[in-house]
Formats: sequence, C-alpha cells, structure tokens
Amino acid sequence: MARTADHAPVIVVGGGWAGLTAAVELTRHGVPVTVLESARQLGGRARCVPFGSQRVDNGQHVMIGAYHAMLELLDLLGVAEQAVFMRRPLELAMHTPGRRGVHVKAPALPAPLHMLAALLGSRGLSPMDRLRALRFGAMATSTRPSPSPDTSVQAMLEKNRQSPRLVANLWEPLCLAALNTPIADASATLFLTVLRDAFTGTRHNTDLLIPRTDLGTALPRPALDFIEAHHGKVRLGQRVHGLRIGPNGVTGVDLTNERLSARQVILAVSPVVCRRLLAPHPRLREVADNLAALHSEPICTVYLQYAGHIRLERPMVGLVGTTTQWVFDRAVCGQPGLMAAVISGPGPHMQLDNASLVECVAQDLSALNPRWPAPTNTLVLREKRATFASRVGVETLRPGHRSPIPGLWLAGDFTATGLPATLEGAVRSGLDCARAILATNRPATGPVS
Repeated sequence: MARTADHAPVIVVGGGWAGLTAAVELTRHGVPVTVLESARQLGGRARCVPFGSQRVDNGQHVMIGAYHAMLELLDLLGVAEQAVFMRRPLELAMHTPGRRGVHVKAPALPAPLHMLAALLGSRGLSPMDRLRALRFGAMATSTRPSPSPDTSVQAMLEKNRQSPRLVANLWEPLCLAALNTPIADASATLFLTVLRDAFTGTRHNTDLLIPRTDLGTALPRPALDFIEAHHGKVRLGQRVHGLRIGPNGVTGVDLTNERLSARQVILAVSPVVCRRLLAPHPRLREVADNLAALHSEPICTVYLQYAGHIRLERPMVGLVGTTTQWVFDRAVCGQPGLMAAVISGPGPHMQLDNASLVECVAQDLSALNPRWPAPTNTLVLREKRATFASRVGVETLRPGHRSPIPGLWLAGDFTATGLPATLEGAVRSGLDCARAILATNRPATGPVS
C-alpha cells in the first residue's frame, strides 16, 4: 500500500532544463515546489558523462545570441555568460573534401546589414549564388506569414531558386543543425522561425555561443541551489508512475511507494514518458495520440582525444559531403586536443557499430587535417531520441502548455513553443507553465532575486 505524503502546492515532474526553469520561476515568486527527477542527476538530455579522466556533455551543443530566455535564466541564477559561453560573431566555415569550401562571416554592423555584408563578402560562392542567398535571406527574415499549409525546407529552397551548391554548403547544414531533420522532411515554418529569430533584431542575435564548460553543471547546480534556497525541494531517483486526477482536476502523482498530493502538476518529461502518463486518462487521450505521432530524430556525438597541441583553425568548423557534419574544438572548455564530431539526423551512420563509426569520423578529420595523428582515445554517444522530428505539419501535433485537465501542465521543447527542439525552447516552455500558474494564483509576495 502506497503511503500518502504531505500536500505540495506544485509538483514538477522532470529535472531537465524545462522543469528546472519552471521550478526556479515559481520559487522566486514564493510558491513552494517539489521537483521529482527519475535519474540520479539533473539536466535531462543536457547531462554529463565521464570520458577518461574528463567529463563531457552527452552531446555537443551550440547556442545563439537570440536565446534570450536561456541567458536571462542563467543571469538570474548568478551564472555569468562569459563563464559558460564563448561568444563569437556568426562564422560558418564549411569544408568540402577536394573542393573549395564556403566561408561566411558576419561583420560588426547593425542588423540586418551584418548579414547582407556577410553574404556579399562570402568566399566560395559565385556572384549569382550570393545574389540568390541574399534574396532568400530577405524573404526568410521578412514579416510575411510562413507557408500555409506547411511545406518542406527543400521545396521552399527550390521555389526560391537556391542552387544545389548553395543548398549543400549553407542552407542544408543550417537546417540540420537547427531542426535535426533532413531538408526533404523538415518544416519550412520552423526553419523560417529560426532564421527570423536569429537574423532580425540586434546583430548579436546571430552570435554563436560555444560552451566553455559542460552544460550538465552550467544550469542544474545553480538551479538546485536556488530552488532549495527558496524553500523548494528536489528529489532525485523518484520515478512517477501515474497521475492522480479527480473530478475537478489533477490531485497529485503516484511514485513507487508513495502518493504525493498537489494542486498543480507540471510534466516536464520526454514525449515518450509524457505520453505514457497521459494515455490512461480519457480526457488526455487525444494529446497522447498526438504525441505518439510525434516522431524523433537521433544525434550522434563522437569524441576523439588527440595530443594536447592539436587544434582546429577555429572553435567550430563544418564538413560537407562527409559523415561528420560539424567539429568542435574542446580546447575552449579547457580540454586541449579533444574534438567533438557531431552527426545530426538519420542516415547510414546509424547502421555502423561504434568502432566503424569512429574510423569513419577519424578519416573525415584526417582528410581535413592530414598531419593529425590517430586519436588516442574515443567515445561514441548515440542519442536515438535526441529531439522530436521537425517535420512538415509537426505544429499540429505539439501540445499546448495547458492540458485539458485543470492544474495539469506540459513543459518541454516538444510542446508548442514555436521553436524546434532547443534548450531555448525548453526554457521558454518552463517559463510559460510557471507564469500561467502564477497568473491563476498570484502569491502575496513579489519575486525574490
């Protein structure tokens, strides 16, 4: 028989970036929160794993300056941006084996002149391709509505007469990096949202934010300290098996040997876990069915340790026509000689075993830098469900933050944030849930810094 625990005003199920954001926002407004995380560490998909004597993220991340909600959250927690990120103006250096690559770099000019100058001054593109890119960029960042009905990124690029070389060296890598979905399937609506967020507003929105430290500690530890300092609780190793729903709304959750009551519950878990918790309840079945149709896409990260003096020409470079898509020099994280090779989305690489995948990636890097020796140590991390698939029409499947059950909220980058699966989307979803709860029951006290 499960025992019943004390009543909690708000329970947050999930200790990833969405759940932690919601808990921070609620506790800073005086609302007691209990965070339940099934794992033994916080962070969700942005977590740390050991690699020899070092720690690395379970996948290499890169953010942009337009991630305002994420940056404001870190600032609230007392985390200085420069301690977590290296901020650099947008620079895309795309290398193609045996061919001249493409290099685009944004100068220090006001937006949108910085992108106009970047495309006009790009290297490796013909004058006609520069003009095509400018025309598409002007369309993408305009205020005109997104395609209705939604169409694929590939179809949109063809309609806008983008050449095969321009697509392969610029738009396709950007789409895979932003949406983790091949251009033939990717939603033009979501891709245009990404471009408009990045390339409009101030020029700093396009800046690249390259992590200086592992993201598994950048947010979770300060968030934990903040939540507990503001009378919230964080419980690790606590798996929620079911929701308790009464005639008037949610009443709590069931753990393995415990029932925990609450007036409000925020589910900040993966789409798979969210669907499992929602499916038994008739009023939530439509949402669960939509989540079942929300497919996922993988991301593979291969870490390769070289001698400490090995460096890339810049912190991040792109590869075209190879298995590897992006390579990050982890020297910016204080890990000299360590490279993170990223492969987004599906492809033949998913059928390779780890040894074969390492060999393939090492050959890609050897072609890029023929004088490099063989790596001394490697690690393959496969996130088979790294993100939801940002396919055409996906917005019709993404649930809103307010569920059909009073007091039950849904958070996570897969919810209806209008963004693809990013940490910014996760943070915004947590904020939206917390602020909706605050709007329905504002505490007597204001926010506490």
